[in-house]
Amino acid sequence: MNLDAALHTYILESRDLLEDMERALLSVGPHAEMGELVDAVFRAVHTIKGSAGLFGLDHVVDFAHVVENVLDRVRAGAVLDEALVALLLACRDHTAALIDALQSGTDAPDPALLAQGAPLLARLRAHLLAGGAPPAAAVPAVAAVAAQPDCRGDGELWHISLRFGEDTLRNGMDPLSVLRYLGQLGSVAGIVTLSDAMPAPALMDPEACYLGFEIAFSSAADKAAIDGVFDFVRGDCAIRILAPESRLAEYVQLIEALPEDNARLGEILVRCGSVTERELAQALQAQHGGAAAAAPLGAMLVEMGAVRPPVVEAALAKQERARQPAQQENRSIRIDADKLDHLINLIGELIIVGAGANVAAARVSDAELQERTSTLAALVEQVRDSALQLRMVKIGATLNRFQRVVHDVSREIGKDIALLVRGGDTELDKTVVERIGDPLTHLVRNAIDHGIEPAGQRIACGKPARGTVELNAYHDAGCIVIEVRDDGGGLQRDKILAKALERGLVEPGRKLSDGEVYGLIFAPGFSTAEQVTQLSGRGVGMDVVKRNIDALRGTVAVASEAGAGTTIALRLPLTLAMIDGFLVTAGKSMFVIPLDMIEECLAFDAGADAGRGYTSLRGRVLPCVRLRELFGVAGEPARRENVVVVKHGGQRWGLVVDGLLGEFQTVIKPLGKLFQQVRCISGSTILGSGEVALILDMAALMAVIEGRAQAAAMAERETSLA
Repeated sequence: MNLDAALHTYILESRDLLEDMERALLSVGPHAEMGELVDAVFRAVHTIKGSAGLFGLDHVVDFAHVVENVLDRVRAGAVLDEALVALLLACRDHTAALIDALQSGTDAPDPALLAQGAPLLARLRAHLLAGGAPPAAAVPAVAAVAAQPDCRGDGELWHISLRFGEDTLRNGMDPLSVLRYLGQLGSVAGIVTLSDAMPAPALMDPEACYLGFEIAFSSAADKAAIDGVFDFVRGDCAIRILAPESRLAEYVQLIEALPEDNARLGEILVRCGSVTERELAQALQAQHGGAAAAAPLGAMLVEMGAVRPPVVEAALAKQERARQPAQQENRSIRIDADKLDHLINLIGELIIVGAGANVAAARVSDAELQERTSTLAALVEQVRDSALQLRMVKIGATLNRFQRVVHDVSREIGKDIALLVRGGDTELDKTVVERIGDPLTHLVRNAIDHGIEPAGQRIACGKPARGTVELNAYHDAGCIVIEVRDDGGGLQRDKILAKALERGLVEPGRKLSDGEVYGLIFAPGFSTAEQVTQLSGRGVGMDVVKRNIDALRGTVAVASEAGAGTTIALRLPLTLAMIDGFLVTAGKSMFVIPLDMIEECLAFDAGADAGRGYTSLRGRVLPCVRLRELFGVAGEPARRENVVVVKHGGQRWGLVVDGLLGEFQTVIKPLGKLFQQVRCISGSTILGSGEVALILDMAALMAVIEGRAQAAAMAERETSLA
């Protein structure tokens, strides 16, 4: 066995378990199903602890064990209040740090890291001491209900045979707490205490446990649920659970109802509920570790007392009827991200070469060659789409991460704030997902600190005391939009404008729209906060947001209403590698427009619309911009120009171009440092002819059109006043 590979798997699984633990703790509330949440937290800690023991990670085992003891007390009836949730979240973070430290390759724990956990251990032990003994509610008096260990009574009761190991007490576990927790699933009809393992008084160890129990248990729960009660003491005791006779017919009926597949005997028994996963694993281990003529699995399970013979016979009969084997395949594999990126790059080069082959085929006018290259291009397009889908991941995991941010920050500043997440199933490129974490963190923290008012102020305004921050993701016109919305007091337009005038960001007397005023908050160092807090107020967050979103070829839009809240919308491309484009010309220059943003193409009436910044689209005004004028293309315009109607950010406008060359698979090539400051251009691509076409930045073009429209409106207003 490769221990390094196994340890890597343990690290990955532990991180998943810690995420589950955090999610469960953040869900604790007055309307939550507390039993399920506490069990989920306990399972996560117990699994991490148990697996850590396999690798000799004693420092992880020791810390997780104390956390287990606290959770055991909660399962026994102790209160899980807000303070204890915060403590358990801190323990989750420390456990994550211990797990992350394993990647360094050193088995010895970092002394500094252990020192960080010491205060947490002290708080956990103080909580255990303050809690006292857990309530003894569900354990009946220990009494002998039969002379024999078999306590099945009338056959309607489960029979549980339990033998605790000597180290049970040393490991901090209370045998009676197990029985109390068992009482939550039903009632203990009878119990026999076994002391046959107890040595002579002179040889007794006061810290050792020598007890065993035979229990008659009445419950409607299934075997897996009853077996789960013993999860946290399983390593220190021997357990055997026998179902009541009345359950045999039910198990047989469930086996008959199973589909006719090639299930193994153990799988059939687990699926019908007569055997647990743990019992099956024990039987398989015993079978593999035996002699060459090991007993069959069914006989092994019967011998262990895990199942009765009629159930095994029914499972064997079901297995016999499944004639055609069906291969059960694992439907997913892990792929290194670098290998995937290399594949995407190769496909991009293949698209460019394929476009060149199409051009060459058209040049020689060979019909058969043109047909073959056309078929090749269609196949390459399918390969491209499939490869890009491999990089697409759901954004839900990234958005749900902020549940913890909102929980911790709201506690820190003394506000009651809830986070709502919508659109978690929305998919986008893995690279984009990885790079939006920091911008979203800034926006969420600002919404909490500046957006949401204190509870008293909200109540005075007629709002609920609890504030709300919402993260919403959805697709729109070939982009993904992520909105960060709060129901706070909104942005103070006059205060922002005054601060901008004070810093010289705006010329005195200049008229700005609401969007332009709100956009000033992204200026470097800009802040209207009267005092600096630990969260914000230094003016170094929002400009980072803008810079990071610009680097992803995205845009940021701000909308706010006084007293109602603020919405900041991030519009991002779905992928950074390839897009479907539409090729247009202005003179001899060629440009690419993202195809998803194009609604239609129209002929442009140069005579009627000459000199104007708009045209008529079925009776409605359509703002326009000429690519020739925008980029200073020399020469006379084409005799017949066209308008490409584009929709971006909920607005329609037109691009006046000379020619339309049609759809084009566009491989995005970044601009060099020399050209990165060029406005209205977001990248470039290589055509089949070897020429370079520039990819238009639609957000920047829209800003140009809006600026021209506002300037024209102001000029018209000044003319009318004169």
